Amino acid sequence: MCSGCARRSGRSASRRCAASATSSGPEAVAARPGGTAAGRGRTLPQVGLRWKVCAAIAAVSALIALVLSLVVHNAARASMIDDSRDVQDERVQFAQRIYESTGRLTMGARLDDPALPAPLRQPAREGKRATYVSDDGGTPVVWAQTPLPDGRILSIRTAFTDRFSVLEDLDQALVIGSSAVVVGGTALGVLIGGQLSRRLRKAAEAAGRVADGETDVRVRDAIGGRLRDETDELARAVDAMADALAGRLEAERRVTADIAHELRTPVTGLVTAAELLPPGRPSELVRDRAQALRTLVEDVLEVARLDGAAEQADLQEVALGAFVRRRVAAAAPGATVAVRGDAVVRTDPRRLERVLGNLLANAVRHGRPPVEVTVDGPCVEVRDHGPGFPEELLRDGPSRFRTGSSDRAGSGHGLGLTIATGQTRVLGARLVFRNLPKDQGGGAAARLLLPRA
Repeated sequence: MCSGCARRSGRSASRRCAASATSSGPEAVAARPGGTAAGRGRTLPQVGLRWKVCAAIAAVSALIALVLSLVVHNAARASMIDDSRDVQDERVQFAQRIYESTGRLTMGARLDDPALPAPLRQPAREGKRATYVSDDGGTPVVWAQTPLPDGRILSIRTAFTDRFSVLEDLDQALVIGSSAVVVGGTALGVLIGGQLSRRLRKAAEAAGRVADGETDVRVRDAIGGRLRDETDELARAVDAMADALAGRLEAERRVTADIAHELRTPVTGLVTAAELLPPGRPSELVRDRAQALRTLVEDVLEVARLDGAAEQADLQEVALGAFVRRRVAAAAPGATVAVRGDAVVRTDPRRLERVLGNLLANAVRHGRPPVEVTVDGPCVEVRDHGPGFPEELLRDGPSRFRTGSSDRAGSGHGLGLTIATGQTRVLGARLVFRNLPKDQGGGAAARLLLPRA
């Protein structure tokens, strides 16, 4: 459908008229030193902040470039059409003067052209000169008409192909310029987003180290730079929170240690006094409970020391196979030991004996026989054939004063695995808790991985 507008004028003046048309079960959980164990499920693919910022800037740049290109293109086209109308109006007036004086048609003029557009016929009947643009999607065709004294209509039709071909060069320049803007904006987005993403990633790593017990780490120092932005404010807030939590934990640790320390003397006196009681069943019960209370106080003191993160291991080279055989024979005579591959590890024998003893005690007390100990290189695994570890322990790691579910409940105060985890952290080793499937006999397995010498 043709669209355009007619411009018409009288003999002495011109005026415009006519119209224009608008052309979207953890299998096993590792208790790592310095942190609790946590199960991890499936996560959706993550898109980094860098690419989000880059995509946003690229989209905005493309939108702005598109809008500006359309505005420039339409403005240039409208200006060319207006210029073509003026030229065509001058041509029709010149052809009219030549025809009236010589009777010859020049410049491609025609009389009563049957193809004359309808919007130009009405102004001619009114004795007015007018122009009209016919646009069928290609090069616009500019018409101009003027009525003659004898009632006929003199008209000229020109396509102005050379004039409107400039629009193609303009469109090509706009495409190149818009592409350059989008590429430049995308590159800028990558730089800005990359810097922000890098700072946030460093902050997350530092926060993770703080969570793992490295109390001397500061997030603001980790991200570096002198830029004061939201990331810097976040780092300050995390550091302040870490300091406050560390202070509260230290206060709680000191209170726990002080209470246990103050209880040690009277409990020791109570144990000594119980030994002096005459033989009998009541005396045995008193001695047993007094000894349990003493063990509890010693364990609480050990947990308090481990929580302070000030313990240091006295490292030595130890032949793991022979060491495990001797300790298992003394701590759990009913357990079996299998050495698949011996190794020399660098560890603290006293602390390793404590870890191994607690794992064996937990297997004997809460599991079912047989209890099997396997040495495979620097790895020691203690396994029982009981109901397995509670889901809470696999998900959250050992917790003090928690003895497990009802079917694993019994004697003990729930500090054995907590102490084993703490001593493992001091040794620089790794302790993994898992439940074996039924087709492998079931049961709970604790695997200790030690550093080689």
